[in-house]
Amino acid sequence: MPVRSGMNEKSILTRYWHPRHWPVWAAVGLVYVASRLPYRIQPAFGGFFGALFRWSQPRRRTITRANIDLCFPNETREWRKHLVRAHFHALGMGLIEVVMAWSRADCDLPPVQIEGLAYLEQALEKGHGAILLTGHFTMLELGARFVNRLIPVGALFRPANLPLIDALMRRARAAQARVAIPRDDLRGLIKALSKNIPVWYASDQGYTGKHAGWVPFFGIPAPTNLALSRLAEASDAPVVPFFIKRLNKGRGYAVTLRPALESFPGADPLTDAQRIHALLEVHIREAPAQYLWSHDRFKRHPRNP
Repeated sequence: MPVRSGMNEKSILTRYWHPRHWPVWAAVGLVYVASRLPYRIQPAFGGFFGALFRWSQPRRRTITRANIDLCFPNETREWRKHLVRAHFHALGMGLIEVVMAWSRADCDLPPVQIEGLAYLEQALEKGHGAILLTGHFTMLELGARFVNRLIPVGALFRPANLPLIDALMRRARAAQARVAIPRDDLRGLIKALSKNIPVWYASDQGYTGKHAGWVPFFGIPAPTNLALSRLAEASDAPVVPFFIKRLNKGRGYAVTLRPALESFPGADPLTDAQRIHALLEVHIREAPAQYLWSHDRFKRHPRNP
């Protein structure tokens, strides 16, 4: 729901006191409580939320199994079953991480190791902003927050399906991100880059719109948004790969930024997209459970029922 000028955050949220929104408030409240607990015990709650989501959302469970079967055909059946369970655990932890990113002060965030921040600083020296290229990982929101506390960034967003969640998301991003841009607002994105604002960008979800093409992802043709090539060319912004990984044993997170892509964009947007997918695949294989397998990435592929 768009935020009208002159309306404060409190008045926006009071729209959602109606009893029909109470179940969502209860769910958000439960995750909020978990997000305030010591970090070392949060994974136990993440496992609970993930298991609840896995058993209450059979369609997402089916999508996750199909995606993993398609992308890891050479792994054993038991390995793939374990990855499905591990993914929902990571997804449950991701809910806690989203609320942490939205509600906690910088000093209260979990420990993080950030590597390669100089690459972003070097990209910004050119004065054309920077496109922080990433993928849809379960802790992406928290990763962007880690970078934002060092170098303020802009964020693309897609409106949430639930109005209350959408209002909370917009409220949080308005307070934290340097600028919040609707996912389809390329003009607004280019404007932010022209002001030398880095903006994180992910194009790894199923897309069949105007700038779409079929690009192999783990060897499987997937409908992909090719707009990044056009965006990089129009803005002259460097493309800086940006990844986050949740570390084992409660050690926090690792955020990695890599050198800006050379000779990007190239002559062919399809080849550019294949290059991006190759980068994503390398990072996904490092911690496969943390990627968003529950998204319907191959929904139009004939091998995915």
